[in-house]
Amino acid sequence: MASLPAFATQRLRLRPWRSSDRDWLWRMQSNPATMEFLMPVPDRAASDAVADRAEAHFTRNGFGLWVVEVPGVTDFAGYAGLVHVPYEEHFTPAVEIGWRFDPAFWGHGYATEAARACLGYGFGPLGLEEIVAITVPANRRSRAVMERLGMTQVDGGDFDLPSIPEGHPLRRQVLYRLRGGQG
Repeated sequence: MASLPAFATQRLRLRPWRSSDRDWLWRMQSNPATMEFLMPVPDRAASDAVADRAEAHFTRNGFGLWVVEVPGVTDFAGYAGLVHVPYEEHFTPAVEIGWRFDPAFWGHGYATEAARACLGYGFGPLGLEEIVAITVPANRRSRAVMERLGMTQVDGGDFDLPSIPEGHPLRRQVLYRLRGGQG
């Protein structure tokens, strides 16, 4: 994975995955606070599958979910990046920006800083015209990050995430978008 892109912000380093990240990922994803607005990751194998998908996306596309380091503090605060939306919906095909951080690193602006760097990569070297973000309506923290990034909620853009069972409280999602040159 050494040939894949990595970059730094003022306080963070975004890099491809290493095998040692899987232990950190499992600890983060087994924390109920981290997963409050996400479907639970039931075991270590399912957590490793998240890393497998992230690595496979990088291999196929040359971009994906980068591990976020805080130099001098931690080698794994979480991850942030860009992925192709893997399902059909009214806004696809699309590239989605996403992030997930260990609660120990919430409240420091790391998600916004990492996501801003990912947007720069998406609109710069990747030449994307638009990037979307989704979350459940109740996830005020992630929605606040989206708004700080200059993303706007799409009127009438709410939809049901097909990977979540009907009737589940996390099925309904709100859609945000940002077009290149905005934000």
